[in-house]
Amino acid sequence: MRLLALDTATEACSVALLTGDEVFGHFEEVGRGHAERILGMVDAVLSEAGLVLGMLDGIAASVGPGAFTGVRICVSVAQGLAFGADLPVVAVTTLEALALQALAAGADQAMACLDARMGEVYWGCFSADPARALMARGAPAVGPPASVSVPFTGPFHGIGRGFGAYSDLRALPGLNLPPGACDALPDARDMVRLGAIRLAAGDGMDPADLTPTYLRDKVALTEAERAAAKRALE
Repeated sequence: MRLLALDTATEACSVALLTGDEVFGHFEEVGRGHAERILGMVDAVLSEAGLVLGMLDGIAASVGPGAFTGVRICVSVAQGLAFGADLPVVAVTTLEALALQALAAGADQAMACLDARMGEVYWGCFSADPARALMARGAPAVGPPASVSVPFTGPFHGIGRGFGAYSDLRALPGLNLPPGACDALPDARDMVRLGAIRLAAGDGMDPADLTPTYLRDKVALTEAERAAAKRALE
């Protein structure tokens, strides 16, 4: 199988290309400027593999959750590339990609957590699955750190920058945090492997049906909310 994967939903911008058993990947932590980098990174991995878009079987796109603008960039770029080359797309979330990093390292269960800003985190729990690589243990969620809890079926290996942003999360009962876990970001190299499994299982879709996973519809705090948050820290 030949599959391209894209992710611009967080501070990272990454692209990966799976061809057979080989993965070509580019990963940069850019903060901003994803739109200016993503197509160049796509061209780079295609050139490295000696392929063009029309030779692929599909495209895996990160649909969030993450930065609103970054999620929209990824979905729209994936749609444009897929429409142009007449390819199906498959959706992968940032939380799934993070969890897969922990599961691929040997964990049986993983809790992925990203900083959602505005005093909140995105989080979700997953377990290893022989056929599908991972299985969600409930719906992904967004909320304040105090709303996060580890399922009673723990222990879970935590991964993601949400744990780095809020120290209280690192003390959750039933949570293990391996070295480096608090610095992890989603990576298209994990998305491309998960996307290939889904495409092979028949989960490919028309690019027009690809939709973002925002989890919340609020982009920023009001001035009053920012002032209240500042007072709480004083």
